[in-house]
Amino acid sequence: MSSLNEVPRDNRIIISVLGRDRVGIIAAVSGVLSAAGVNILDISQTILQGYFAMILVADMGESNTDLETLKEKLNTLGAELGLRIDAQHVDVFNYMHRL
Repeated sequence: MSSLNEVPRDNRIIISVLGRDRVGIIAAVSGVLSAAGVNILDISQTILQGYFAMILVADMGESNTDLETLKEKLNTLGAELGLRIDAQHVDVFNYMHRL
């Protein structure tokens, strides 16, 4: 596994997952990422009063798909599982969440 500092910023994305907790969320999301050749670099998840919240940093440097296609696949998965799944380039995420 690569360190976050070793991965070029151009290849990093942030994925957030929110919704009611249920079995298999992490497996389903990581399955989509694995099939697309996306490497998970860091992941954090918690459950707050029955709601699942996860954010992860991933590397698309070896991916066999582009970010827009990956977003579509994650949105489809989110609809199937009743979750909100967002993916964005790390620079977009940082710009949107700056103080």
